[in-house]
Order: sequence, then C-alpha cells, then structure tokens
Amino acid sequence: MNKKITILGIESSCDETAVSVVQEENGKTKILSNIVSSQFDIHREFGGVVPELAARAHVEKIDLIAEKAISESKINFDDIDAVAATAGPGLIVCLTVGLNFGKTIAASLNKPFIAVNHLEGHALSPKLNTNLEYPYLLLLISGGHTQYLSVEGLGNYKRIGTTIDDALGEAFDKTAKIIGIEFPGGPKIEKYAEQGDKNRFNLPKPILNKGGCNVSFAGLKTAVLRIKSEIKNEQDKFDLAASFQKTIEEILYEKTKKAFEIYLEENKNQTRTFVVAGGVASNKRIRNKLEIVSKENHFITIFPDPSVCSDNAAMIAMVGLEKFKKKQFDNLDLPADPRLPLDANAKFLKGAGVEL
Repeated sequence: MNKKITILGIESSCDETAVSVVQEENGKTKILSNIVSSQFDIHREFGGVVPELAARAHVEKIDLIAEKAISESKINFDDIDAVAATAGPGLIVCLTVGLNFGKTIAASLNKPFIAVNHLEGHALSPKLNTNLEYPYLLLLISGGHTQYLSVEGLGNYKRIGTTIDDALGEAFDKTAKIIGIEFPGGPKIEKYAEQGDKNRFNLPKPILNKGGCNVSFAGLKTAVLRIKSEIKNEQDKFDLAASFQKTIEEILYEKTKKAFEIYLEENKNQTRTFVVAGGVASNKRIRNKLEIVSKENHFITIFPDPSVCSDNAAMIAMVGLEKFKKKQFDNLDLPADPRLPLDANAKFLKGAGVEL
C-alpha cells in the first residue's frame, strides 16, 4: 500500500501571497488547496509593484492564507510530510517573508524543509495536471523571466536561450502602461487586441534573425512609446494592443523554431516534448501560435492549467514533492537568493554590448 505524501507549499517572491497543499497517492498528484492573495489594489496607484509594500502585505496575510489552505485541504498540520518554500529568485524583502514562515512551520512540526527555485516551480507546474516526463524543451515566459531551457530531470537544466533585456511579461506590462491600460495591464493586452486592427502599426522584431533563440523586447517597448502620441481614443489603444500582440506571436514563432533546432542538435533521439510555462503562458493567442509551430516541427506541446500559470504555491509544493521523494532537504539557515538561477553555468546575457 502506497503512503500518501502531503506537501505544504509557500510562495511570496513578488506580489502574491500563496499557500497550497499538494498530495500524491498511488502515483497520482492532487491539489487539495491552492490559495493566492494578490495585491493589485495595493500597487495600482503606483503603476507597478512596490517591494516594501508587497513585503508588508505578505507579513499581514501569510498566516491567514496558510490557515485557509489547511482548512480547504481538509487535513491537519500534523499530516504534512514536508514544507516547501520559494527561496528565489524574486524580491528579497518578499522572499524572506515566505521563506522564514516556511522554516518556522517546518521547525515547529519537526518536518523536513525544502527550499524551491521559483523558476523550477513554473518548469514543473504542468506535472500538476499532466503526466509530464523528462526530458523536454521548456519555454518559461513570465513577468521576470524569458528563457528556453533543456530540462533533463529534477534540478538538471541547460539554458539555450534567454532575453537580453526585458522579460516578456515585463514587456506586456510596460506596453500596457504606455497605452494607458490600468495596472495590472499585461493580461489585458490580449483582450484589447481582440477589438483592434493587428496590421495598423508596424512594430520591430529585435534580433529576430540573429542570436539563436535569444530574444529582445526593449526595442519593441521603445517603439510603442514613440507611437504613444498617435493614441487619441480607445480604438487606437485596441489597434496598438493588437499590433503588439501580433508582433510578440511572430517573434515567439520564429525563436521557437530556432530553439527546436538547437534542442534537437544537442539532444538527438530525445522525445519531442515542448512545455510552455509561466504567467504569460495563459495568453490564449500565444498558446495557439506556439501550438502551430510545435505541430509544424513535430513536437507535442504541454501547458500548465491556466490556474497555475501565474505565481502560486501549488507549483512550489509540486517541486517540494519531487525533492521529498529524492530526500533533497535543506537546512533552516539557508538564505533567500534574489538572483537564484536554474542553470548556474549559463552565460550572463544582459545589457548593451552583449555579444550574441
């Protein structure tokens, strides 16, 4: 008889306070609870996340969110086998709140503590709703990160492409702010695009034909800023949003084709599985475009359920579950790391003058 494994996951890397209970029984994983408290109302007037305010909100809410997660899961704290918490990357003042909270619970229950890389949470998030197996090619697209990675196994990542400036989610958020869409505007771009003319504005596609599957979005954002003076009414906003959405889709289409080539060159005879994860993976039009390029190149595309695309604690608990089975536990004195990478050997590619 297989024992149930129950993991408490905690996430506080940015502006979501999240706690989740994930359980595996007889090889099947189930989310028992996944509570996320967002801070949109706190940061809206500033047009972006203010770290100090975000950290304060985490401190005020995290114990209540944890109690709600335990209550909804119908378990007791004593039923937990281990506690997993995000250790990085993220905002250091925010990471510290969830990390210390997780350590405290683990110590009080005398249960193992597991530090989790936030990006690995996104990477493994499809395991919450699919039978995803290693190896696979991963496109991680979120507010803080845009990377193509070859995933060989738990903790085994090789980056083959990255943004040299803005992350894709950041580009969406900044473009929305320029257009005049209320924070958080990034997710609203897609809705605006549905009512616009995608061919009205001709926007640039930086480094489209060079740099392998590395990407750049800063120039695209600058182009939107220059067009801002032409925005006179709501229809203009719809048209610019549609043009931006279309441009992003075209960039990802071409760069993903290149990523497929690089992945197959380095991983001959590997299964052709392509995983797209992170907050931007909930964009339906981007999903559709990536499914098209995948089919054309004979890859199977796997997405997380939309409910676990953006920051959440279920994905952190999922990594905790995988690490628990391998007995990969951490000491309670482990510090938060705001720049924690998935591939520690990857070359730094940021800023002007980067050689591609």
